[in-house]
Amino acid sequence: MQNLDNLAIFIRISEMGSFTGAAESLGIQKGRASNVVRQLEAQVGTRLLHRSTRKVQLTENGRNFYLRACALLADAEELNFMFAKDDALLEGRIRADLPTEFARANIIPELPKFMEKYPGIELEISSTDRRVDLIKEGMDCVLRVGGVLDDTLVARHLGDLKMVNAASPEYLKQYGVPHTLEDLISQGHRIVHYTPTLGNRPFGWEYYDGQSYQSLDLPGSLRVNNVQTYHGAGIAGLGLIQAGLSSLKPFLSDGSLVEVLPSLQSEPLPVSIVVAHRQNLSRRVRIFISWIEEVLTPYLD
Repeated sequence: MQNLDNLAIFIRISEMGSFTGAAESLGIQKGRASNVVRQLEAQVGTRLLHRSTRKVQLTENGRNFYLRACALLADAEELNFMFAKDDALLEGRIRADLPTEFARANIIPELPKFMEKYPGIELEISSTDRRVDLIKEGMDCVLRVGGVLDDTLVARHLGDLKMVNAASPEYLKQYGVPHTLEDLISQGHRIVHYTPTLGNRPFGWEYYDGQSYQSLDLPGSLRVNNVQTYHGAGIAGLGLIQAGLSSLKPFLSDGSLVEVLPSLQSEPLPVSIVVAHRQNLSRRVRIFISWIEEVLTPYLD
């Protein structure tokens, strides 16, 4: 088992390109991570990693070793639990990144059931609205809203998130209720700008014109990069917002927000689970992915 632990450390270092980052993600000392690689290189008789002050990269032999190590660890986990009567005995750590609103509203409330069913699994949940690099940041899987642009990753489409236009009652009292695209301009409406990275050009107001999705530039003095802040700005009356129906339902139900322009909704957003490799996924990661899909299915089209 010690040798398998060393392989797991080597894999994490290779994926993150950093001894420090890998050690922090695994909860071990940086010195141990360095010693493990030196021991492995001595055992196999070749250099596995190129080291520099800025980054760590696999050598050609190191890449071949990395691929075999991934396969070996996955097989070892399957072998260890092949005679288990159920998956409740699974052990190990899962690192996942979730969009902040899906984490808060949908996944975290259901998480006690998962952890009760699989008490041996340790979860590390990163929750952010930026696009993490799941390999460099050592993630086993990420839940992604929007297109997956990196074709080297493997994405499993879970469904589409329906979008809703909304504003607070106070905002609509001040500016009026828009019923058409022209009303957005003639009534002087404003929007809250959302962009994952501040400084980037905001998306504008998106709508469907009957043939394709278009974007209308509308004024707005506030830009945010966090979904909860975006919702809060809408509730505070700072402008119109466009957000996923699943997250806005509570606010629409209690009257904090009012839906507007239902015929001019923005394009539904694809929701996907993304992993680095289809093969060699550990059993516990496959189970976690299936559980997330089960939790989110009622909220997606």
